[in-house]
Amino acid sequence: MPSLQIGLAGAGLMGRLLAWRLTLAGHRVTVFDPASGPEPAAGEARAAGWTAAGMLSPVAELECANASMAALGQRSLLLWPQWLAQCRQPVFFAQRGSLLLAHPSDRGMAQRLLAVLQSRSPGVAIEALDTTRREALEPGLQSQLLAWLMPGEGQIHSVQAMQALFAAASEAGVQWRWDQMVDAIEAGRLRTEGDWQRFDCVIDTRGLGARPELPVRGVRGELLWLHAPGVPLHRPLRLLHARHRVYLVPRPGDLIVVGASEIESEDRSSISLRSTVELLAAAHSVIPELAEARVVHSETNLRPALPDNLPLLHSEAGLVRINGLFRHGWLIAPALAEQALAQLELQSK
Repeated sequence: MPSLQIGLAGAGLMGRLLAWRLTLAGHRVTVFDPASGPEPAAGEARAAGWTAAGMLSPVAELECANASMAALGQRSLLLWPQWLAQCRQPVFFAQRGSLLLAHPSDRGMAQRLLAVLQSRSPGVAIEALDTTRREALEPGLQSQLLAWLMPGEGQIHSVQAMQALFAAASEAGVQWRWDQMVDAIEAGRLRTEGDWQRFDCVIDTRGLGARPELPVRGVRGELLWLHAPGVPLHRPLRLLHARHRVYLVPRPGDLIVVGASEIESEDRSSISLRSTVELLAAAHSVIPELAEARVVHSETNLRPALPDNLPLLHSEAGLVRINGLFRHGWLIAPALAEQALAQLELQSK
């Protein structure tokens, strides 16, 4: 495959991952992004990848996805540890499965969801946990909770990974153009600051920045970081909740990230009182020992989603577009990057 001059718009998760892998494959990549630098400044809009809890849950996500999404997730679960091993900076990655939880009053809702997951992933053995097994896996859980283990699922520290991907891409030779918004893209060229720049191929990973060329909408996500020394949590948890799914994800440093899956709003303002109360009440109902945890950080962001909530990978001569990763970015990005590289190779033959 001949070496290509590639212009890439967007330095979020997908942009960093693709820029790195393309450069390792021998291409010359220049990345354009409106951010002021590789890490977002205080008050600056940031890529969705920075805010994500980093759950890697191909089975649990089948509630709102299809079999092809699950296949992308399973492939990415194989790629992540291989690619992270090539990064100099350490990134926390674990694959201990995840738990789906429900209070006894929500047993019916849980059984309906499990039936959907099993029908869409017939080869996966979701394990119903009895009290002994549940306490062995997660001794800190509230004693009456119903629990099911999703085997093989995992998690990645999204902030560490964003930093490590930038460092790895820079070391490989990627060129970065910060404070440069790309406002138009065509095959073989992109426009920034009023000037068109030509490349052998242009790749669009701008997320919401791709509007109006793509019908992307923002879906609000909200996170709280809890500092909870001595509170045991070993894997991601999903609690079935009347209004939305609530998740708890452990991180190094005695941190637990608590969040809600999705809110149909493009509001980037701070987390609301209602959301804070609901998230903290849900977290406390799952792990009573969190009563003395400290809320050390809150964050909101918008996930880019297309009308069908499925990812787009479009390829034509001189142009590749990837968008609509929605809440699945960390789950599917490596597999999408692999597919994009394969399509570029076919184009160049």
